[in-house]
Amino acid sequence: MLSVPHAGRDYPLPLRAALRVPLAALRGLEDRHADSLGLGARRHETLFVAERARAWIDLNRGEHERDPRLDDGASMIGRPQSAKLRSGLGLVPRRVGNSGDIWSRRLSGEEVAARIRADHRPYHAAIDAALASARARFGVAVLLDVHSMPPLGDPASAPRLVLGDRFGKSSAARFIGRIEGVARAHGIAAGANTPYSGGHILERHGDPRHGIHAIQLEFDRSLYLDAALDQPGTGLAPTVALLRAIIDAVADEALPTAIAAE
Repeated sequence: MLSVPHAGRDYPLPLRAALRVPLAALRGLEDRHADSLGLGARRHETLFVAERARAWIDLNRGEHERDPRLDDGASMIGRPQSAKLRSGLGLVPRRVGNSGDIWSRRLSGEEVAARIRADHRPYHAAIDAALASARARFGVAVLLDVHSMPPLGDPASAPRLVLGDRFGKSSAARFIGRIEGVARAHGIAAGANTPYSGGHILERHGDPRHGIHAIQLEFDRSLYLDAALDQPGTGLAPTVALLRAIIDAVADEALPTAIAAE
């Protein structure tokens, strides 16, 4: 199954009213049009696409990653702050790129709790249920978590697809190997776990010892967006084809176990 947690473009009115930056600045938090990749590549697979913008709540952060510099309900007692949280990219992002702080005021604890109840928990509960159903039916389940990243450097040498499995904690290595092979066949340089190893979605849902594998896919935005990295470009169709080939390879890798379970 597929998950696209960071491509949402729904910016609720309460968010707009509390901004101190132009709304357009929040695009820097989006995995811009990564939903087009998932929607284009999907056939019969289960697909989860978040509609709420990441600026509202980040589905790839744990509920505990609440920012005390923004959120009156944050409590960090006995828990160290992650690097992402310290940089302002917690459960509700505090900063965006070079634009600085997003919010014109602090958020009440209940505001953030309401977002958790309405958006964060239902998304993860749906993934939990789908993975459990697939695991029960086939003996194995695989989640591909689709993201996009800014270019990492010279396209001739830098990876344009980064695979994350939390350094082997969220998936069996054989799936990463198959995906790397697909990338090579498509002429795309792939890297693993650097600089993106996967976030809360992989940490929460990946359980390879019990047949549930979760892998993060970070696509270079220049592969499928226009020169401004804003709208779908001519590379969208080839990148959709790449993702489709990855899905097929992962399914093929899982197939022997699935057939045995059936």
